[in-house]
Amino acid sequence: MIHPTAIIEEGAQLGADCDIHAHVVIGRHAVLGDRVCVHPFSVIGGDPQYLRFDAATRSSVTVGAGTVIREHVTINRSIYEGRATTVGNNCFMMAGCHLAHDCAVGSNVVVANQALLAGHVSVGDHAFIGGGAALHQFVRVGESAMIGGLARITRDIGPFILVAERDEVSGLNLVGLRRRGFPRETIRELKEVYREIYYTPGNIRETARFALESGRFGSGEARAFLAFFMEGKRSFARPDRGAPGAGEAGA
Repeated sequence: MIHPTAIIEEGAQLGADCDIHAHVVIGRHAVLGDRVCVHPFSVIGGDPQYLRFDAATRSSVTVGAGTVIREHVTINRSIYEGRATTVGNNCFMMAGCHLAHDCAVGSNVVVANQALLAGHVSVGDHAFIGGGAALHQFVRVGESAMIGGLARITRDIGPFILVAERDEVSGLNLVGLRRRGFPRETIRELKEVYREIYYTPGNIRETARFALESGRFGSGEARAFLAFFMEGKRSFARPDRGAPGAGEAGA
């Protein structure tokens, strides 16, 4: 359903059963999957906030099926010819959050109120970004990571972990893991690789490579955790070892 006063620019593509509320702007460069719901005053597919951007660039925004976009959300299109800012399936973009150009957000992701994702940020499936959090450009956030409200994120955030404040890792996201139904053995392995990565002296990428090649970890989740630290160009968020109990993997 397209409500009165919504603006759907020529060229925009909407899937079946989308619900576009009043005062929404769907730019001509936007592609929405089936059952996407966009609430009032959101702008999807607007030009990026990039001073050297050429408005003639043919780039886009794609939003996956079943995603809900609440009030005053902005999702900007890519700065590159033929590329897209992407949001996966069944995401929940809460009121006032901003996804800048060339973000790549996975499926089943929640971005809470007023959270800000700068350009080129990537977010893995099932991640949660708390209200008012701000993520630096090119940051990677791993699968099922949880970022606390008002956090300032300037480093890569590994999968399955909790992060708050300024890049401070505080443990595994155990509640999220259990809600997703991971078996105990998988959670046990994730605790082991967590300690391996964050409490082994030396280069974190080399530690991850050695642990992955050792064959000691069999679950796909543990191996994905290690593989995350072998990629990317930024440094990694770590536990604050000076805080009592900080960085424990949990029981």
